[in-house]
Amino acid sequence: MVPQQFRLDVQPIASSNAIVRLGHARFTVLTERLVRLEYDPNDQFEDRATQTMWYRQQPVPDFAVHGEDGWVIIETAALVLRYQEGEPFTRHSLSIQVKATDVEWHPGDIDDENLKGTMRTLDMVNGYTPLSEGLISRSGWYLLDDSETFVFNDQSWLEARNSESMDWYFFAYGHDYKAALADYCTVSGSMPLIPRWILGNWWSRYWAYSETELKALLNDFQAHEIPLAVCIIDMDWHVTETGNNSTGWTGYTWNEDLFPDPKRMIDFIHEKGLRTALNLHPAEGIHPHEIQYEQMAQIMGIDPASKKPVEFDITDPAFADAYFEVLHHPYEDMGVDFWWLDWQQGLTCKIENLDPLWFINHLHFQDLGRDTTRRPFIFSRWGNEGHQRYPIGFSGDSYITWDTLSFQSYMTPTASNVAYGWWSHDIGGHTSGEGDTELFTRWVQFGVFSPIMRIHSTKGYFYDVRPWVFDDAEVRNVLRDTMQLRHALIPYLYTMAWRAYQDSLPLMLPMYYEYPEAEEAYHCPQQYLFGSELIAAPFVDPADPDTGLARQVVWLPEGDWYNVFTGETYQGNRWHAIYGKLKDIPLFAKAGAILPMGPMSGWGGIENPDELHLHVFAGADHSFTLYEDDGESREYLQDHACLTTISQQWGGDQLTVTVDPAEGDTSLIPQERTVVLHLHGVSPMAQITATVDGSTLETASFYDSDTEILTIEGLQLTPNARLSVSLQTSEASLRVHRDRKLEKLTRMLRAFRLNTGVRNKMAEHFEEILADPDAIAPYLVMMQPAHIRALCELLYDAGVQFIKDTHDPVLLILWNNNQDKAITYRYGDAYLHFGFVQSAHQHQDVVPCSKIIVPEVQSWKHGALGEHVQHTQWQVDVAYHDITTVTESHRERTP
Repeated sequence: MVPQQFRLDVQPIASSNAIVRLGHARFTVLTERLVRLEYDPNDQFEDRATQTMWYRQQPVPDFAVHGEDGWVIIETAALVLRYQEGEPFTRHSLSIQVKATDVEWHPGDIDDENLKGTMRTLDMVNGYTPLSEGLISRSGWYLLDDSETFVFNDQSWLEARNSESMDWYFFAYGHDYKAALADYCTVSGSMPLIPRWILGNWWSRYWAYSETELKALLNDFQAHEIPLAVCIIDMDWHVTETGNNSTGWTGYTWNEDLFPDPKRMIDFIHEKGLRTALNLHPAEGIHPHEIQYEQMAQIMGIDPASKKPVEFDITDPAFADAYFEVLHHPYEDMGVDFWWLDWQQGLTCKIENLDPLWFINHLHFQDLGRDTTRRPFIFSRWGNEGHQRYPIGFSGDSYITWDTLSFQSYMTPTASNVAYGWWSHDIGGHTSGEGDTELFTRWVQFGVFSPIMRIHSTKGYFYDVRPWVFDDAEVRNVLRDTMQLRHALIPYLYTMAWRAYQDSLPLMLPMYYEYPEAEEAYHCPQQYLFGSELIAAPFVDPADPDTGLARQVVWLPEGDWYNVFTGETYQGNRWHAIYGKLKDIPLFAKAGAILPMGPMSGWGGIENPDELHLHVFAGADHSFTLYEDDGESREYLQDHACLTTISQQWGGDQLTVTVDPAEGDTSLIPQERTVVLHLHGVSPMAQITATVDGSTLETASFYDSDTEILTIEGLQLTPNARLSVSLQTSEASLRVHRDRKLEKLTRMLRAFRLNTGVRNKMAEHFEEILADPDAIAPYLVMMQPAHIRALCELLYDAGVQFIKDTHDPVLLILWNNNQDKAITYRYGDAYLHFGFVQSAHQHQDVVPCSKIIVPEVQSWKHGALGEHVQHTQWQVDVAYHDITTVTESHRERTP
């Protein structure tokens, strides 16, 4: 008998009005972009829920059916399906035209434009590895083959299908990638709304902490003002020296040498305002040393006196019931908030061809949701399609390398292509590597701008990454500030979690979701949309030893953009080389963006904030709706939530920011809230008027001239009141954005490892160099290539970026933002000309153009040339007005 908590409430049977039956074929029009195609010579069509598809009962979209010359044609607003009745599905009997892209698909067609999906685990992966196919393709279609998945019987238990039907789902979305995810989640199942506290900082280490050590650790975090939300206790919480055939990886008995009173330890964690999880490796079953062994043995019909281990068999409902009821529920009653399911021991189980990880994840999710007031989630590796229903993912044991960090910045947003948005990585890396403090800091910065921020490392003295143990004060300060920033971002992050549930849009998305018609959007794998308001492009390579700066190349779409932290503005529809010191994180907001945050605090910061900081980026009309609830209950399904709309109206010489009265259950938010406005890119001379429900407020304001941010304080707001803050200027425009080239040039030279005399001499001629960049030529002979590249990218606004991996075999970005005809591109042993690569044994010049993007070139895929280009990447350079050729006279004039 299957326990009640595993019974599914699904709607797998489609409306009869959506079905077209044609002989041995059955077509179900699920949405205008999604059609199910089945063929079975025995007419045994499947109406049960599968591992992937649960909700085929959908409103019937408009579609038409008619015959034409022996063909049956099914047409919706998005596709035209043609089928020759009575025939099996072949490329000669079936086709689907995607209207948006005018592509015609046939069975067996290979899609070479798929934008990839994700992977099961990063275990044993150092850097790049190929990803699975995803739902999203530039071709505008995707065929999901559901023929081999298992089905749920009337007891909601998995079993093999009783037919060999073709069972396909064809998505015809064109370039509306958001619609593709929405259709998939509509029929497969939505991404659940996660608890709010998941979005804070996690601490996790594979370490045999004692109760005393763990308490001291959490006290130290608080003393160093580094906020946490979750503290995981890894596998040493349980007995590992078993005295029997168990290796000790599996365990359910507390190690009382380390934790003499487990509930006292859990209570302490909760009193600190944190949640906790215990690590599980369940594959070895239950051995006689476990305190639960006798009860488990009796339930499974084993004589306890025999000392025979209880086999782990998740496919047996009786075992599954006991597994949760006996082994897990008592610890949840003790206070364990969730489980880290660290399954990695095999791909087979007693149901032939069933991946046990999929079923384990499913059952753990259902079991934690047995309390219908609690939001369930798991923490486990990805188990293939349908797993958007089971957040969150553990990506496995990461190597501590720059290549792994770089790969994570690509794979995480790309996982959205299978609607899997809640990855949790080992931030900082788990094992191996060189323990580089710069690498760890950059990884934490990426972690702040990733779905789940979980620091983790393995055993070993030199794997200690407690933020306060680093000798470098700058590293300690940056880590503290960055982790405080994560908690301050929770109001925004939680609203994006609501968006993921409502709109099937993960927090991190590749750029092409918002800009599908921009070629550039497909060729910037180290940046991503971070929610609705931001573009993040964290540094994922070490600082150059000569410049002392990290470098990242970013494509910003059309419009005006702000660096969120520095206030610098950038013109859109361009590539930009971004340089930064250790504290810097490339993060951009478009003019008009609104970013709600909490205050920076040294502890806590998880709840709906009493002090709400609104960052408003001047320059365009826009609105943002802040979502808030109690953070944990499942009442959001009945709209027990609070929504507050914040808007910006831009008029050139005036700006009005409005906070509307909250809608919904206003008891969920503070009854009096302090609002702090941070207006980016506005004049300090503007006249400020603030009102609440029409009554004027006295405000205080101050201006940061470095960042060009006007901050307005003194705004108190109750949930049902309307706040309006207006700025007015007599000048032509309220916006300010100074030219920062001189400042950036100065900062660059200050960071460079370069002869001080050269730097001082250059400083005397800054104005000349900025007016005519060619004037830099005499100084280049004293510089290293990295110096020259950084200065020329700044002065000429042109450059080259080589990105290894993510594209087969290479990705090369060339940009020339100012359309400077004198700028050319030189290659050592190969040259590129409008997408064609030819070998060359001497330097060749490419016809100047604004940018050339080459994600894949066929001639690079075969033979030695492609390998050679990859190995000679640094021979690619930009010739800026030929100033890289330094004459003898220049040498003589160089100080």
